[in-house]
Amino acid sequence: MRIGILGGTFDPVHLGHLRSAEEICQELDLEKIYLIPSASPPHKTHETVTPFRDRLAMTGMAAAMSPCLETLDLEGKRPGHSYSIETLRDLHRTLGPHAEIFFVLGMDAFLEIKTWKEYQHLFDYAHFVVIGRPGFETVPLSKAVSDLRTAMDLTPTGPDVFAVPSGKTVRLIRTTLMDISSTRIRNLVGADRSIRFLVPEKIGKYIAENRLYR
Repeated sequence: MRIGILGGTFDPVHLGHLRSAEEICQELDLEKIYLIPSASPPHKTHETVTPFRDRLAMTGMAAAMSPCLETLDLEGKRPGHSYSIETLRDLHRTLGPHAEIFFVLGMDAFLEIKTWKEYQHLFDYAHFVVIGRPGFETVPLSKAVSDLRTAMDLTPTGPDVFAVPSGKTVRLIRTTLMDISSTRIRNLVGADRSIRFLVPEKIGKYIAENRLYR
Protein backbone atom coordinates (compact mmCIF):
# COMPACT_ATOMS: atom_id res chain seq x y z
CA MET A 1 0.00 0.00 0.00
CA ARG A 2 1.33 3.39 -1.02
CA ILE A 3 -0.45 6.35 0.54
CA GLY A 4 0.30 10.04 0.90
CA ILE A 5 -0.59 12.44 3.67
CA LEU A 6 -0.95 16.19 3.37
CA GLY A 7 -1.48 17.96 6.65
CA GLY A 8 -2.27 21.58 7.28
CA THR A 9 -4.47 24.03 9.07
CA PHE A 10 -6.71 24.17 5.97
CA ASP A 11 -8.25 27.46 7.09
CA PRO A 12 -9.71 27.14 4.51
CA VAL A 13 -8.64 24.38 2.14
CA HIS A 14 -8.21 25.84 -1.35
CA LEU A 15 -7.51 24.86 -4.95
CA GLY A 16 -3.75 25.14 -4.47
CA HIS A 17 -3.84 22.39 -1.82
CA LEU A 18 -6.09 20.20 -3.93
CA ARG A 19 -4.22 20.55 -7.22
CA SER A 20 -0.87 19.74 -5.59
CA ALA A 21 -2.34 16.67 -3.89
CA GLU A 22 -3.92 15.47 -7.14
CA GLU A 23 -0.64 15.80 -9.05
CA ILE A 24 1.42 14.07 -6.33
CA CYS A 25 -1.07 11.21 -6.18
CA GLN A 26 -0.65 10.56 -9.90
CA GLU A 27 3.10 11.27 -10.06
CA LEU A 28 3.91 8.73 -7.33
CA ASP A 29 1.12 6.27 -8.24
CA LEU A 30 -0.41 6.45 -4.77
CA GLU A 31 -3.62 4.69 -3.80
CA LYS A 32 -4.78 7.72 -1.87
CA ILE A 33 -3.66 11.00 -0.37
CA TYR A 34 -5.18 11.70 3.02
CA LEU A 35 -5.83 15.33 3.90
CA ILE A 36 -5.29 15.69 7.65
CA PRO A 37 -6.46 18.96 9.22
CA SER A 38 -4.40 20.05 12.21
CA ALA A 39 -6.63 20.40 15.27
CA SER A 40 -4.25 22.56 17.31
CA PRO A 41 -1.29 23.73 15.19
CA PRO A 42 1.76 24.17 17.47
CA HIS A 43 3.28 26.83 15.19
CA LYS A 44 0.15 29.01 15.27
CA THR A 45 -0.35 29.52 18.98
CA HIS A 46 -0.67 33.29 18.57
CA GLU A 47 -3.18 33.17 15.73
CA THR A 48 -6.93 32.75 15.80
CA VAL A 49 -7.82 29.51 14.05
CA THR A 50 -11.30 28.63 12.80
CA PRO A 51 -12.97 25.88 14.87
CA PHE A 52 -11.73 22.43 13.93
CA ARG A 53 -15.22 21.14 13.07
CA ASP A 54 -15.53 23.75 10.30
CA ARG A 55 -12.08 23.11 8.88
CA LEU A 56 -12.68 19.34 8.96
CA ALA A 57 -16.05 19.75 7.24
CA MET A 58 -14.59 21.91 4.46
CA THR A 59 -11.66 19.55 3.93
CA GLY A 60 -14.02 16.58 3.74
CA MET A 61 -16.17 18.28 1.11
CA ALA A 62 -13.09 19.15 -0.93
CA ALA A 63 -11.63 15.63 -0.73
CA ALA A 64 -14.93 14.14 -1.92
CA MET A 65 -14.35 15.85 -5.28
CA SER A 66 -11.53 13.44 -6.22
CA PRO A 67 -11.10 9.65 -6.00
CA CYS A 68 -7.45 10.33 -5.10
CA LEU A 69 -8.32 12.22 -1.93
CA GLU A 70 -9.81 11.43 1.45
CA THR A 71 -9.94 13.26 4.78
CA LEU A 72 -8.75 11.69 8.04
CA ASP A 73 -9.71 13.01 11.45
CA LEU A 74 -6.65 11.85 13.38
CA GLU A 75 -5.52 15.00 15.09
CA GLY A 76 -8.98 16.07 16.25
CA LYS A 77 -9.16 12.96 18.40
CA ARG A 78 -5.98 13.74 20.34
CA PRO A 79 -5.75 16.28 23.17
CA GLY A 80 -3.18 19.07 23.06
CA HIS A 81 -1.15 20.29 20.12
CA SER A 82 -1.10 18.40 16.82
CA TYR A 83 2.38 17.03 16.18
CA SER A 84 3.31 15.29 12.93
CA ILE A 85 5.41 12.65 14.69
CA GLU A 86 2.35 11.50 16.65
CA THR A 87 0.23 11.42 13.49
CA LEU A 88 2.83 9.30 11.70
CA ARG A 89 3.04 6.87 14.61
CA ASP A 90 -0.76 6.57 14.67
CA LEU A 91 -0.81 5.86 10.93
CA HIS A 92 2.01 3.34 11.24
CA ARG A 93 0.09 1.45 13.92
CA THR A 94 -3.14 1.58 11.91
CA LEU A 95 -1.77 0.67 8.48
CA GLY A 96 0.97 -1.71 9.54
CA PRO A 97 4.71 -1.79 8.78
CA HIS A 98 4.28 -2.70 5.11
CA ALA A 99 2.47 0.51 4.17
CA GLU A 100 4.61 3.08 2.36
CA ILE A 101 3.74 6.55 3.61
CA PHE A 102 4.65 9.70 1.67
CA PHE A 103 4.53 12.89 3.75
CA VAL A 104 3.77 15.83 1.46
CA LEU A 105 4.72 19.35 2.53
CA GLY A 106 5.63 22.69 1.03
CA MET A 107 9.19 23.94 0.70
CA ASP A 108 8.45 26.71 3.21
CA ALA A 109 7.44 24.13 5.85
CA PHE A 110 10.36 21.83 5.04
CA LEU A 111 12.84 24.65 5.63
CA GLU A 112 11.51 24.83 9.22
CA ILE A 113 11.48 21.08 9.87
CA LYS A 114 14.29 21.20 12.44
CA THR A 115 11.87 23.10 14.71
CA TRP A 116 9.37 20.22 14.63
CA LYS A 117 8.96 17.83 17.55
CA GLU A 118 11.35 14.84 17.25
CA TYR A 119 12.11 15.81 13.66
CA GLN A 120 14.85 13.18 13.32
CA HIS A 121 12.32 10.39 13.86
CA LEU A 122 9.88 11.64 11.23
CA PHE A 123 12.04 9.99 8.59
CA ASP A 124 11.69 6.59 10.29
CA TYR A 125 8.04 6.46 9.30
CA ALA A 126 7.66 8.19 5.94
CA HIS A 127 9.24 9.33 2.72
CA PHE A 128 9.17 13.11 2.44
CA VAL A 129 7.86 14.79 -0.70
CA VAL A 130 8.70 18.49 -0.87
CA ILE A 131 6.70 20.64 -3.26
CA GLY A 132 7.44 24.14 -4.46
CA ARG A 133 5.58 27.11 -3.03
CA PRO A 134 5.19 30.62 -4.43
CA GLY A 135 8.26 32.53 -3.32
CA PHE A 136 10.26 29.33 -2.81
CA GLU A 137 10.06 27.82 -6.30
CA THR A 138 13.74 28.48 -7.07
CA VAL A 139 15.11 26.89 -3.88
CA PRO A 140 16.98 23.69 -4.87
CA LEU A 141 16.49 20.64 -2.65
CA SER A 142 20.26 20.45 -2.09
CA LYS A 143 20.12 23.85 -0.39
CA ALA A 144 16.97 22.99 1.56
CA VAL A 145 18.55 19.85 3.06
CA SER A 146 21.96 21.43 3.71
CA ASP A 147 21.28 21.75 7.46
CA LEU A 148 20.05 18.16 7.62
CA ARG A 149 22.74 16.38 5.60
CA THR A 150 25.18 15.98 8.47
CA ALA A 151 22.61 15.52 11.24
CA MET A 152 20.59 12.97 9.25
CA ASP A 153 23.37 11.48 7.08
CA LEU A 154 21.47 12.21 3.88
CA THR A 155 22.95 10.86 0.66
CA PRO A 156 22.11 12.22 -2.82
CA THR A 157 20.84 9.42 -5.08
CA GLY A 158 19.59 11.40 -8.06
CA PRO A 159 18.33 14.79 -9.19
CA ASP A 160 16.35 16.23 -6.29
CA VAL A 161 16.37 12.93 -4.34
CA PHE A 162 18.19 12.13 -1.09
CA ALA A 163 18.30 8.81 0.76
CA VAL A 164 17.90 8.56 4.54
CA PRO A 165 19.62 5.76 6.54
CA SER A 166 16.18 4.45 7.56
CA GLY A 167 15.58 3.52 3.92
CA LYS A 168 13.26 6.43 3.28
CA THR A 169 13.83 9.26 0.80
CA VAL A 170 13.43 13.02 0.59
CA ARG A 171 12.51 14.25 -2.87
CA LEU A 172 11.41 17.45 -4.57
CA ILE A 173 8.47 17.28 -6.96
CA ARG A 174 7.46 20.32 -8.96
CA THR A 175 3.71 20.72 -9.10
CA THR A 176 1.62 23.44 -10.71
CA LEU A 177 2.25 26.59 -8.71
CA MET A 178 -0.95 28.38 -7.77
CA ASP A 179 -0.35 31.58 -5.85
CA ILE A 180 -3.27 31.08 -3.48
CA SER A 181 -3.08 31.33 0.29
CA SER A 182 -5.60 30.71 3.04
CA THR A 183 -4.61 34.05 4.58
CA ARG A 184 -5.50 35.86 1.36
CA ILE A 185 -8.84 34.07 1.19
CA ARG A 186 -9.71 35.01 4.76
CA ASN A 187 -8.79 38.63 4.07
CA LEU A 188 -10.93 38.73 0.94
CA VAL A 189 -13.94 37.33 2.79
CA GLY A 190 -13.40 39.84 5.59
CA ALA A 191 -13.39 42.63 3.02
CA ASP A 192 -16.59 41.27 1.44
CA ARG A 193 -14.83 40.42 -1.82
CA SER A 194 -15.22 37.38 -4.06
CA ILE A 195 -13.23 34.18 -3.49
CA ARG A 196 -14.65 32.52 -6.61
CA PHE A 197 -12.05 30.36 -8.43
CA LEU A 198 -9.83 30.28 -5.33
CA VAL A 199 -11.80 27.60 -3.48
CA PRO A 200 -14.23 24.94 -4.71
CA GLU A 201 -17.77 26.25 -5.06
CA LYS A 202 -19.00 24.08 -2.17
CA ILE A 203 -16.36 25.55 0.13
CA GLY A 204 -17.29 29.09 -0.82
CA LYS A 205 -20.92 28.31 -0.07
CA TYR A 206 -20.02 26.77 3.31
CA ILE A 207 -17.96 29.83 4.25
CA ALA A 208 -20.82 32.16 3.34
CA GLU A 209 -23.54 30.13 5.06
CA ASN A 210 -21.54 29.80 8.27
CA ARG A 211 -20.28 33.39 8.15
CA LEU A 212 -16.67 32.34 8.56
CA TYR A 213 -13.86 34.92 8.45
CA ARG A 214 -16.18 37.86 9.12
